[in-house]
Amino acid sequence: MKVLVTLDIPDIGVNLLKDADFEVSIWKEVAPMDQKELINRTKEVDALLCTSVDKIDSHFLNQCSHLKVISQFAAGYDNIDIAEATRLGIPVANTPDAMSNATADIAFALMLAVSRKLCFLHKSIISGNWGHFVPKANLGLELKGKTLGVFGLGRIGFEMAKKCKGAYDMKIIYCNRTRNNVAEEKLQASYVTFDELLAQCDVLSVHCALNSETEGLFNNEAFKKIKSSALFINTSRGPVHNEKDLIEALNNGEIWGAGLDVTNPEPMTPDNPLLSMENVAITPHIGSASITARDEMSRLAAENIIEFFENGRVSYLINA
Repeated sequence: MKVLVTLDIPDIGVNLLKDADFEVSIWKEVAPMDQKELINRTKEVDALLCTSVDKIDSHFLNQCSHLKVISQFAAGYDNIDIAEATRLGIPVANTPDAMSNATADIAFALMLAVSRKLCFLHKSIISGNWGHFVPKANLGLELKGKTLGVFGLGRIGFEMAKKCKGAYDMKIIYCNRTRNNVAEEKLQASYVTFDELLAQCDVLSVHCALNSETEGLFNNEAFKKIKSSALFINTSRGPVHNEKDLIEALNNGEIWGAGLDVTNPEPMTPDNPLLSMENVAITPHIGSASITARDEMSRLAAENIIEFFENGRVSYLINA
């Protein structure tokens, strides 16, 4: 069986495939393939190990309907037309358990960076603006005892809530499609409506999937309902927030600050006004960028494919 790996992932997954007698081809360039190249190469293989930057839409799937299985090197899968893959009978899998802790670390780090203006003040040193001690300058927020609001309390949201509860004894509230009984028991988390989440939180941390319901959800209307002293943290997907509305909310003082590991669009241009704001911290979509997480993502993505060809089942199947 032949497998195409669309980017140069950690060796652990590639070696697993090779040890299982798969013929593996890897796209070694830094820039991903355009869709035409991706289709042409995929036509020559039986399985695809793709990443979230690949456009696996209806056109691609119908051009490559021969595929036996698709395994995504990521937890999210908004780049894949799952409904069309299901219609064509192509199983699609992901790696949901691999990067929960690493991504929660980034959410937690962004929360700290925003609350104490760390990124802005670091840049001020580089600019030569470290001057005299001024008692009223560079004041940030303390987090102890504050309320963390989690939108999307799944694996990553749970890890973020656990860190905030343990480090700062923060009260946890959350908004989900369904209740998270484990979080309610272990973290004393309280289930609230979306409007209650916005109104009550001191830190709003977003961990939802990107879909038709969540795209653009955090917009002018939402930001006006948040406390002016609140922090907005997004480590899910950039299109979940409306970036123009976020900039406006920050400029108008409707929220205190924002920490983003994802932007809309990506990559962000160097002249984006968010990059020069005092109460903003931005990282370039590095939520899963730890050695441990990326190795585990590689392993699980490979094992999805191996498991399918060995026994016809996939542990992390998206479309049953």
